[in-house]
Amino acid sequence: MLFRSSAPDDIAVVNLVDNTLSPQEKVQGFRLLFNGKDLNGWRMIHSAEPPGPRWQVVDGTIQVSPTDGSETGNDMVTKDQYGAFELVFDFRLTEGANSGVKYFVDETYDSQGKSGIGLEYQLLDDLRHPDAKLGAAGNRTLASLYDLIPSYPLEKRFQRKIGEWNQGRIRVYPNQLVQHWLNGFKVVEYERKSMIYQALVARSKYLKYEGFGTADKGFILLQDHGDRVSFKNIKIRALNESF
Repeated sequence: MLFRSSAPDDIAVVNLVDNTLSPQEKVQGFRLLFNGKDLNGWRMIHSAEPPGPRWQVVDGTIQVSPTDGSETGNDMVTKDQYGAFELVFDFRLTEGANSGVKYFVDETYDSQGKSGIGLEYQLLDDLRHPDAKLGAAGNRTLASLYDLIPSYPLEKRFQRKIGEWNQGRIRVYPNQLVQHWLNGFKVVEYERKSMIYQALVARSKYLKYEGFGTADKGFILLQDHGDRVSFKNIKIRALNESF
């Protein structure tokens, strides 16, 4: 019998110890974007300053404080930019919450004092927040590519209640294929920079941003949309041509 000392690169590894890397995750090239203790490696959008007081580390989680549920412009972004990558994160919503994890964020776009501009993995309480019914064909629901592509709805038995932890996963391959995963299920897949992608952008709120979502690299962003949302286990690794 052959024994494998490590799992293949395309196998997702389950690590039940919060904000740590297992030996296998280290072999696969993951590194932590949140160590469970502080916000080192993050800064405020459009600023070199560290995240503001609305972002706090509480019991090993990142929490954003609630206000009136509107975009505050107080998003935080990574200090580094990323191209082809796999991002894993756990998130927990409160009732009626709206937030997002954005990637390929471009700070040269004028966000007019609101949230930074980038491709968005939508975080939303679909049952209680009105945004779920806006957009087109459900493209603003949980795990969707916000305002562009709706996520594939999970069967009810695989859905998690508001207040429970979910796992999101974003994969951006070197060939521009992008996937959104929710709790182990692939719910969105598209090809960045493709003709279909460009057509979707042309019919969205992002039309005015030239080259939206097509940069070779960009920042990762956690959105402050005025609702309490928590994050933990935020990890990233580069994906190369052999993945």
